[in-house]
Amino acid sequence: MASGCWSLPDALCHFPSLESSTLRTMRKTVDGGFRDLVRTYSDWIDAATAPLQVALNTLEDAFTNTPWIVVLVVLLALVWGASRDWRIVVGTTLAMLMIGWMDLWDDTMVTLAMVSVCTAIAVVIGLPIGIIAARSDRMQKIVNPVLDVMQTLPSFVYLIPVVVIFGIGKVPGMIAVVIYAVPPMIRLTNLGIRMVDAEVLEAAEAFGSSAWQKLWNVQLPLALPALMTGVNQTIMMSLSMVVVASMVGVGGLGKNVLQAINNQFFTMGFLNGFALVAIAIVFDRASQAFGHRLQKHREVRHD
Repeated sequence: MASGCWSLPDALCHFPSLESSTLRTMRKTVDGGFRDLVRTYSDWIDAATAPLQVALNTLEDAFTNTPWIVVLVVLLALVWGASRDWRIVVGTTLAMLMIGWMDLWDDTMVTLAMVSVCTAIAVVIGLPIGIIAARSDRMQKIVNPVLDVMQTLPSFVYLIPVVVIFGIGKVPGMIAVVIYAVPPMIRLTNLGIRMVDAEVLEAAEAFGSSAWQKLWNVQLPLALPALMTGVNQTIMMSLSMVVVASMVGVGGLGKNVLQAINNQFFTMGFLNGFALVAIAIVFDRASQAFGHRLQKHREVRHD
């Protein structure tokens, strides 16, 4: 008898379960049906994901084949345009020069392309869903449990169906990153719009604003801090997922970290981890500064 069950009846010591043969048959049926479904619609799946592959490959080629000084200047210009803070620009310059000095420039460019495409997809998906959830309590009740599952389910678990459907390569890695990164965008969009003062909406209605005008001219501008926080968190989640995505064929810094773990290369793992942290800090500071600037611009214009 199992330890801890010596004083209990046998019926209470063993959790009821299906017979092994029944459970085995059920697993084979489900797995076989899933694979057959994927084989049947494989052409459609490839056609649907082809634009993602093209977008990622194009951006990767642009980042890796362009001279590093040109990429650095463009990146600094974007950081300055977003933040208007010379301290962030100087920090970005030092971080990128250090990455180049450690011979991680190409891998960093691959990771930047991956994060850029995944963030854009997550925002395009998350923003409208968040808006719909904010305008409909029924939709919010449907969306919230789905988001809870997406955020609590271990990423290694949903990598399995993603790999079965899309195979090994960049596309399944992108889809896994988007699944992990899109919930903050949806939640914060929903929260930001719902937190808009009801009196402001009533005033807009009194001036004859339509539902679209209220959304575009009132709710989204007032929810801008929450929206920018959602974009910021989406970027951070995308970066944190690149190591896991490297398990299904995504290159870049995540692949190097995974190799360092497998081979116990402490220095290699630390340097690539430093590059990931540096990129995360740059994105975080620039996006936050951009959100503050937009909010101040809105306040000044309304005053």
